[in-house]
Amino acid sequence: MSELTLFKGNRPAYLATLDDDTDALAGKDMGGMRRISIKGNVFREMIGSKEYRVSDDRAIGVIIIKAAAISRSYYGSAYVEGQNSAPTCWSSDTQAPDTTVPEENRQSAKCMDCPQHVKGSGQGESRACRFQQRIAVVLEGEVDKREVYQVICPSTSVFGDGDKNKLPLQAYGRHLKAHNEKSSGVITEMRFDINSPTPKLTFKAVRHITEDEMEVVNELRTSPEAEEAVKMGGGKSAPKAAPSLFADAKPKVEAKKAAPKAVVVEEVVEEPKKVVSKKTTEEVPKLADLVEGWDD
Repeated sequence: MSELTLFKGNRPAYLATLDDDTDALAGKDMGGMRRISIKGNVFREMIGSKEYRVSDDRAIGVIIIKAAAISRSYYGSAYVEGQNSAPTCWSSDTQAPDTTVPEENRQSAKCMDCPQHVKGSGQGESRACRFQQRIAVVLEGEVDKREVYQVICPSTSVFGDGDKNKLPLQAYGRHLKAHNEKSSGVITEMRFDINSPTPKLTFKAVRHITEDEMEVVNELRTSPEAEEAVKMGGGKSAPKAAPSLFADAKPKVEAKKAAPKAVVVEEVVEEPKKVVSKKTTEEVPKLADLVEGWDD
């Protein structure tokens, strides 16, 4: 029997499943975590440090299946193109370095006293230690692939007010909560704010997910892939779970005194270039019973 014939769908039913030995022979997939990068105001599908797919659209539809609480991280060296390195120091509660941060890497015992939190410690007037929020998403139209992606939202995409059709992440979470909706139950449009000098996302609900989509989503919400997507520190430490999905307000931390500037890059993404998009994401049915009443 030739290999062409052997692998042409003629496998007997009693041999339908793989076994652990075959997995061992195949070896571990070293490709890395799937994530969506927003570098250069472009949605880029990454697996590890390799770019696999780029979207021409200014918006994409996703289902948010898991979210971490707000965290913060500090990189002690400049960003190097193509590298996806772990931060030097990080905090999953924004109050103190995680216990998994090596002692020699901890910048301070408490975040509020940290020299990297001082305004001007980063480039220009920015802070070297940055707030961010990690979410795990599934792409609209590809739910059946069961592929979970990590999205790291910078502080500009997390905090602020916006309007009901272009909300930052925290305000979007509160908006959903106020209308008794859950993030995993709706298709969320993630759109670039083209008026922002650095990559910034806004969020809007466009429709409820279908029953078939819900079946897959419920399975993926507790998957190892979703758990890994919201971890930080190079997979060494998971941020605390968000109470209801998102916190109610920006963490209040005050720096006590100024400190010498650190040599870091403000964003690990390039400055956005003005791009004329071909079209927005495919139109989807509106949430008639949900969106029309969302005027508050």
